[in-house]
Amino acid sequence: MKLGNRTLIGIGLYTPAEAGRLIEVSSARLVRWLRGHDVKGKRYDPLWEPEVNLDDEKTYLSFRDLLEARVAARFIDQGLSAQKVRRAIQLASEVVGERPLSTTWLKTDGRSVFLEVIREDGNEPGLLDLFKRQYAFNAIVERSLRDIDFDGPMPKIWWPRGRAMGVLIDPLRSFGQPIERDTSIPAETLANAAVAEGSAQAAARAWCVPVQAVRRAVIFQRQVEKKKAA
Repeated sequence: MKLGNRTLIGIGLYTPAEAGRLIEVSSARLVRWLRGHDVKGKRYDPLWEPEVNLDDEKTYLSFRDLLEARVAARFIDQGLSAQKVRRAIQLASEVVGERPLSTTWLKTDGRSVFLEVIREDGNEPGLLDLFKRQYAFNAIVERSLRDIDFDGPMPKIWWPRGRAMGVLIDPLRSFGQPIERDTSIPAETLANAAVAEGSAQAAARAWCVPVQAVRRAVIFQRQVEKKKAA
């Protein structure tokens, strides 16, 4: 979707590198999924069309793209091919409309659609294998939705390192960058302040926020930066 003059508020904006650190997927992999790629002369289409197109020939993810890529990655890591994930998205879109991987649809019909895709090549797996896959898919669905707050069927807020971490992503605030729960200040800003001021206590005084808010931001950023360095 091309935004034109539309605002990005409420949509979120992430580069593949930023998104990759949050969902623990390489940026190159995200680009392949969203732009498609060629292998030995064969063209593989994108898994879905990204929500954001700024007409600068670069790849960006929206908040919903981010959550969808997170789910797709989990399915692929469990052995489902990217082609089958693409087919599952197509089938699901016929049932629930656009963006099926970022709705509560996954709690119900999502499981049967993915199982149907596994069998579509005619090579029906054995009962035990099917059971194992279904168990894995159910676990993926539960993990994928556990840390998301929904507004009806649509995702509203994501807690990227769990609710206990105290850092959330809300596309309506700070263009979807991770923010500290109690202050709504970007986690990166508070973490950088702790470095600049020499301690979490000094940063808290400078920003007039609780020390715990700074500490939460520091811990979160350390985890994100650790993924960046990995």
